[in-house]
Amino acid sequence: QVQLVESGGGLVQPGGSLNLSCVASGSIVSVKSMGWYRQVPGKDRVRVAEITRAGKMSYADSVQGRFTISSDNAKNTVYLYMKNLQPDDTDVYYCNADIAPDIASMKAMRSYDYWGQGTQVTVSS
Repeated sequence: QVQLVESGGGLVQPGGSLNLSCVASGSIVSVKSMGWYRQVPGKDRVRVAEITRAGKMSYADSVQGRFTISSDNAKNTVYLYMKNLQPDDTDVYYCNADIAPDIASMKAMRSYDYWGQGTQVTVSS
């Protein structure tokens, strides 16, 4: 079993900042990448940012220059620093990880998507 636990969401005023964290634990042999998605109820999840194990980062256009993703591979942890937050950033943010959970999966070059429970980010005055 793999578990992803997020923290750091909350209420912030426009122009403010938040720092999200996500820790992956359990049956983990290899983490290929970790990232953050957002979802408004009734709509599909949209990728916000992603970082590979090698450190390659990618961002949605809407957050480029305002959000920074980072990771600690030794701790299987990913962070999302969000600054200059705006009301349009309000959403539930989900942590995602692409993980090989056992030796057999790793040898077969198979990995699976795992999700956290989500953390609410609300930007409002």
